[in-house]
Amino acid sequence: MDKFTKLTGVAAPLPMRNVDTDMIIPKQFLKTIKRTELGKSLFFELRYDDAGKEISEFVLNQPAYRDAKILVTGENFGCGSSREHAPWALLDFGFRCVIAPSFADIFYNNCFQNGILPIMLPQADVDKLMDDASRGANATITVDLESQEIRGPDGGAIKFDIDPFRKHCLLNGLDNIGLTMEKHEHIQTFEEKAAVAKPWH
Repeated sequence: MDKFTKLTGVAAPLPMRNVDTDMIIPKQFLKTIKRTELGKSLFFELRYDDAGKEISEFVLNQPAYRDAKILVTGENFGCGSSREHAPWALLDFGFRCVIAPSFADIFYNNCFQNGILPIMLPQADVDKLMDDASRGANATITVDLESQEIRGPDGGAIKFDIDPFRKHCLLNGLDNIGLTMEKHEHIQTFEEKAAVAKPWH
């Protein structure tokens, strides 16, 4: 998993509440177990019409936001089913950070396991960042995980909270497998002792 330390990029505004995982990545795209090539189907029903043509009004189809790295959105983001394809699709599009007043629990946890930083902020702070994001490509935002700070284009700073363990994992690029591999030497020692003590296993 890629480390998350400091991210500077365009923020895309998506002022919608209760965006569920089916809206993030519809069920017809869940057949794959690969984490790649899902970005083109992110928000599929919002991005494309029935003929498969881009809907120009949708934020991610606008030139200023095609390379956005930060998503600013409404409360209860990621609700609905627990599909892990949702953070996969966001990551494949290029998003490394999602900022909202609240998240669905399973989606929130899945973000950390896939190298995405989900940040919960009071509505007033989200509204300020939403306004910043609405300015397009000329207004970039910096998310500094080490200092737990978001800096807007006008120089203002917003602090955010994060669980220390989750912060450690993101800073070091550790998912559950990575955390296990940190104990590789201990695991190997245990296995060697077990092989001697119980050779019949």
